[in-house]
Amino acid sequence: MAAVIFFIISFIWNKVFAHLHLYSLYSFWISFFLLEFLLFQGSVYWFAKWKRLKKENTVITPAYIVQRLKNIKKWNTLFIIISPFMFFVDLVRWYPSVPATGLYIAGFIYVFAILEYINYFHIQLSYDNFSDMKYLLKSKKLKNRVYVKTLKD
Repeated sequence: MAAVIFFIISFIWNKVFAHLHLYSLYSFWISFFLLEFLLFQGSVYWFAKWKRLKKENTVITPAYIVQRLKNIKKWNTLFIIISPFMFFVDLVRWYPSVPATGLYIAGFIYVFAILEYINYFHIQLSYDNFSDMKYLLKSKKLKNRVYVKTLKD
């Protein structure tokens, strides 16, 4: 749902705040694509878990989903590495009238995407239910993702 809402919001922002030149910034597009790509992966992961829980009464992630996420993780890393270069390209391309606010928005999206990547593949950053909060208070440390061990190369 977030992926759809973010797309709609970006469209509205581009129309209402055209002076930000969001749709003209390579950094916006690469950062936005990375975020949407990660949100899509999360949707696939949670849908597969929900479907398996419903049909087989187990929360174990299907092996084919783990393998797909492992393969896609390489693409995530590539987009994370390429993104800062797009900010540089935008700075050079738009100099001296750089649309700074548009770049700040693209930067925010990029940081949010990296946090999503960390949350999905490395360490759980969001704690939004009683069980998670109980674990956090008891252990006083962040959870490693259970499926990370199967996704590491």
